[in-house]
Amino acid sequence: MSVVKINVLSVPAEMREALESRFGGRAGMVESSDGFEWFELLRPVEGTDRYLVYTRWRSEEDFQRWQQSEAFQAGHARAAAEAAAQGQGQGHGQGHGHGQGGPAATGSELWTFEVVQSAGRKKD
Repeated sequence: MSVVKINVLSVPAEMREALESRFGGRAGMVESSDGFEWFELLRPVEGTDRYLVYTRWRSEEDFQRWQQSEAFQAGHARAAAEAAAQGQGQGHGQGHGHGQGGPAATGSELWTFEVVQSAGRKKD
């Protein structure tokens, strides 16, 4: 049964473009990971500053391997370097543009779900 991980990121309006750019720059990094099934970055439309980073994995173990992988570390290091080049902040931990360049998000939490039912579009 697949596992869904949703990283909920609080992103101030002035950092939205930077966050989206950083995620755009990571294209292809997670997609080649064993057990990876799907990725979506969901932008808030109204009433919240929280972005949702949706990933779907074959198993919890596959997700854990990804988080411990060199590709994961490289992706977060690249985001930090881009932030530093844009002159954003100074060292605040790791992830989503954290590190030497500062975070795009002011907070985050990780939600985990098991896929119980799933459906796609019916074919005519």
